Amino acid sequence: MSVTTREAGTEDLPSLLRLYRGLETEMTTLHPMWHLADGLAEPVESSFATLLADPDAIVVIGEIDGYPFGFIAARVEEMLPQAKDEKVGSIRLIYVEPEAREIALGEEMRDVVMDLLRRRGISKFDAHVLPGHRLAKNFFEAGGFSARAIVMYHDDDEE
Repeated sequence: MSVTTREAGTEDLPSLLRLYRGLETEMTTLHPMWHLADGLAEPVESSFATLLADPDAIVVIGEIDGYPFGFIAARVEEMLPQAKDEKVGSIRLIYVEPEAREIALGEEMRDVVMDLLRRRGISKFDAHVLPGHRLAKNFFEAGGFSARAIVMYHDDDEE
């Protein structure tokens, strides 16, 4: 079994869309607000095309024996002015299909995207994780991440 990663291109849009729908289903099950505030804007294929063309974004595909089983999307983001032009590499989305989660594909993608960001001069990293998503929290903690903020949420329509 061969695990590989590579930067995604426009030829990967069908695979990215398929993988994103798996992520969307999983995340929306954890929190119904995810697809409204934390996912990609519809149409998702256009959002991925925009990400792929954005010089401040990185999208990596993770493959097993040449078949895409996961992706990670990160972008370079501004920090506050007092950071003196230092930027943060923000991992916004990561997904590995359930049947491929025990073979370190996610770790490989995370490490590759962080290395690509480091080559751009980034030394600070964020990863966006839903509260209660213990596996994702553990995954990032194993990679050296720790929580620095929690976003609280309230919806009057849910009362």
